[in-house]
Formats: sequence, structure tokens, C-alpha cells
Amino acid sequence: MNALIRDTGPASPLAETAGAEESPLLRLGNRTVSAVVCPPDAACGYYRATRFDWSGVVRDLRYRGHRYIAPWQTRHDPLRHDGLTGPVDEFSPIGYEQAHPGEEFLKIGVGTLRRYSKDPYDRFRLHEIVNPGVRETIVARDRIEFRHRLLSDDYGYDYRKRLLLTPDPGLRIEYTLKNLGPAILSGYVYNHNFFTLDRMVTGPETEIRFPFRPTGTWRENYDCVALTENGISFNRELRRGEVVFMGDLHSPEPATRKYEFSIRNLHTGAGIRVSGSGSLSHMVFWACPNVACIEPYTSFQVFPGETGVWQIDYELLD
Repeated sequence: MNALIRDTGPASPLAETAGAEESPLLRLGNRTVSAVVCPPDAACGYYRATRFDWSGVVRDLRYRGHRYIAPWQTRHDPLRHDGLTGPVDEFSPIGYEQAHPGEEFLKIGVGTLRRYSKDPYDRFRLHEIVNPGVRETIVARDRIEFRHRLLSDDYGYDYRKRLLLTPDPGLRIEYTLKNLGPAILSGYVYNHNFFTLDRMVTGPETEIRFPFRPTGTWRENYDCVALTENGISFNRELRRGEVVFMGDLHSPEPATRKYEFSIRNLHTGAGIRVSGSGSLSHMVFWACPNVACIEPYTSFQVFPGETGVWQIDYELLD
């Protein structure tokens, strides 16, 4: 895979490699916010699996003594489907149903992958990357732009993702997706939002709020978590190995389905308020002791020659 890291001036951060087993890192900062970002690297990148977009993996985010993002797994595996941190995007597969075993389908932000069987698509399985595309990373003091260009017989795109530290304080992610191929690019994209909030243990001190009355169906009859009038609450800390899940979290009133939520550590005050420009379909909620993740799903449809544009804003609270 071809990749380029280009600095835009002497104040730009430097890619650094601490050792043979370490992945490249890029450091960003403005007057109040600092971040560490892991750029894509096919040989030694922090994330090299095939579920999530490789660009924009934030490994560390800090403001006024609070740490909002940190590694949350006890052991890191770059080929594990969720072996990453921070706000990370997954696009639904394109062309999987039409591909026969051995043929290619598309995962935006990853490349074209080989379908290995007649089974339904499994996001948790590592697929062979057939066409990784061409990547470029442009860095400055307080921002990074990732560019991923891919052309194949069936698909083509120019995908750009810019991470910008804002003085609000916060983090903004801006996306553009230009369709360069013959096929329509359509499906769903969501951000998993692996926030750690001062190493918070998911429990009664985890405050989650929405601008609507949430509804949905829990995967099991949990005794530790419940929906409230405007959020999600826990009555005890999650135990080691315990997971809760809701796959259809939404507002019963279409007019109030806003891409917006907040999550806060009540003990330290660290929190994040999230808002997005996309049209919200629904949310998924997944939590374990180390992280509580709200995953907003939005639909996208980009016709050949057209460009889709959207953004997400992360306001840091303290």
C-alpha cells in the first residue's frame, strides 16, 4: 500500500516510532487540547483489521487535566476487529451480497476485501484486503487530514477525513466522500465512540443523556442498567466480563431524532457532548466495565460523480 505523510510547516507534529513493536503516532495540540492520533500503516499501524476505517484513530485526548480517550483493553492486537480507541467509524459493506465467494466487496476506509464463503457478512472476522487503495496523511499543529483513494473495476472513491482540535474546546471530524466509480456508494456509517473519561468504571457515576426520551429493547433482562426519561442509568458498576447491549436505541418521535448525546464521569466531571450533521437512523448502545459506547447510525448514498459531506463535533466538558 502506498502512503504519504506530509508536514505543512515547521510547527507540525512528527511521526514517532518508539520501537520495532510500536506503531507510528502523531501528536496534535492547541492552547487547551492535546491529542495523539495513530495514522494508517499497513506494516506496523496501530489498527490493521478490516472492520473499521483505518484513518483517524485517536489514542489519547486531554483537556485541563482530564483524559477523555485512552486504550481500554488490557492487551492490544492490531488485527483484532475492535483493537482501537476513541471515535472510530465503520461503514457497512458494499457489494457483499452480489459477490460470490472469492470475489471482492468494498469497505470504505479499508479497501476491497475478498468474500470467503456463502455465509452472511461477519464484521468480527478478519478478511483478506485485495485492493488497499492509496493513502495520504497531511499533518499540521492542530489538525490532520487523511485521504484514501481507491479505484477498482467496480468501485472508486476519494475519501477525506479531517480531525481538527477546536478552541471550544473540542474535536471536530469533517468527512467528504467523492464517488469516482460506476457503482452507487450507499449504506450506513456509525461512530463507535470508545470514550474512557478519566478511566471511568461503567456504573452509577456514568451519566448518559439524550435530547429525547429513549426507547429500545435490551438484548437480555439486565439487572444493572435501565432507560430513563432522558438517558441511560446504571445502579451498580459492571463486573469484569459483563456486557450490556441495545441495538435499536431511538426516539419514538421522528421530529426529535437528533444526532446528539452526552456522556460524563460524575466523579471527575469529565464529559463529552456529541452532535452530528447526518440524518440519524438509530443508535446502538454497548458497554463493558471500561467503556460505555453510544453508536449513532446515519445513512449515506453517493451517486457516481457526486460528493457526500458530513461532520461530527465533540465538545469536551469538565
